[in-house]
Amino acid sequence: MIKVGFISLGCPKNLVDSEVMLGHLRLKGYAITRNMEEAEILVVNTCGFIESAKKESIEAILEAASMKASGACKKLIVAGCMVERYRDQLMADMPEIDACLGTRDVEHIAEFLGAGDSLFEPDRDPAYLYDEHSPRLLTTPKASAYLKISEGCDHACAFCAIPAIRGPQRSRTIDSILAEARQLVAQGVLEINLVGQDSTDFGRDLGDPDALEKLVRALGTVEGLQWFRIHYSYPNRITDGLLSAMAETPNCVKYLDMPLQHADAGVLRTMARGGGRHTFLKLIQKIRRRVPGIFLRSNFIVGFPNETEMAFEELRSFIEEAQFEHVGVFTYSREEGTPAYDMGDPILRRTKESRKRKLMELQQKIARKKNQALVGKTLEVLVEGAHEETDLVLKGRHYGQAPEVDGNVLIVGGEPRLNAIQTVKITEAHAYDLVGVVLE
Repeated sequence: MIKVGFISLGCPKNLVDSEVMLGHLRLKGYAITRNMEEAEILVVNTCGFIESAKKESIEAILEAASMKASGACKKLIVAGCMVERYRDQLMADMPEIDACLGTRDVEHIAEFLGAGDSLFEPDRDPAYLYDEHSPRLLTTPKASAYLKISEGCDHACAFCAIPAIRGPQRSRTIDSILAEARQLVAQGVLEINLVGQDSTDFGRDLGDPDALEKLVRALGTVEGLQWFRIHYSYPNRITDGLLSAMAETPNCVKYLDMPLQHADAGVLRTMARGGGRHTFLKLIQKIRRRVPGIFLRSNFIVGFPNETEMAFEELRSFIEEAQFEHVGVFTYSREEGTPAYDMGDPILRRTKESRKRKLMELQQKIARKKNQALVGKTLEVLVEGAHEETDLVLKGRHYGQAPEVDGNVLIVGGEPRLNAIQTVKITEAHAYDLVGVVLE
């Protein structure tokens, strides 16, 4: 069996593409190896969203190329968003690359590898969207999985290259998503994380603006699905109907990922986002009123070309007032092909980094205070495995912690069971992690 090594970079949506490619390779009899040194074929699924992600992707390609020069690797395949943006440049600058697969080519990977030295040109489908019939080899912890409900995006945010990379919004049907959810549960998955470029746009391209609300209620009927949560929601798409569905569906965890990007109305207007501090605060108040106990996550960009010190202070003040449970902060990356590209990049890197640091220090204080309020309480925790730093401590997540981005619950006592949801008493709190003991 030919051994294939796989390097997947970027967001959970890209990870789903990687899992579909792995599924096809497994079906065709390829052996998947975690040891890159022994792989005869290396696949790098790249991210091309912002400059730092592109640099990481290039470094991974170069590392794979060095393995091809000195190790067992005979073929190097590059896939993903970088290919969509820079296919010709990659092939010209890196002769070590044998083939490039774009985001619409993922289900053709076995044909690419089977073509040998001949050139394989797939019939690229601009409307491509994986579904429940696409094979997947899950790479997440056994009890948790991502499920992509749509592809592409119809928004025109000035800083974002995703519509050019992934194409327009394309939603799956509710029946297709339910079918895949049941398949995942049958594999032992307890938690599903719904992802899309804009999850709250789900179904609008099919003529149903209430589709996400219907999907939430439908997933509530999937037997064995303990938790599911919504990622990547757009603020002006959050309806009263959706909030009611979240509040009334027991296995829809009270969690919402809502990237706002900024709070200053002028910056948001230039970003082609709309909204502002007061609008967002009213929305947050409504969400917390309609869905009691909800955990909110948001992401923000600092250093956008027209972000003045006053605009940054508006954002800082907003975050202090909003009191999110989780926040991510990114520095602005000028990307060719985006509407904001012609605005240049006038804000110094050190200024961007300083603003990012100030926001993260503020959020750390907020998060620590919120976590301290959980000490002495009991939470349902999905136990996932050993901590990265020591095998002596197991880690898990409560419903208000999404995978990879929101911290963990460190389990230091009791009788934890892997891949199970158990009751944990919280005994200690830090800025991002909690500590507790299993009670049951």
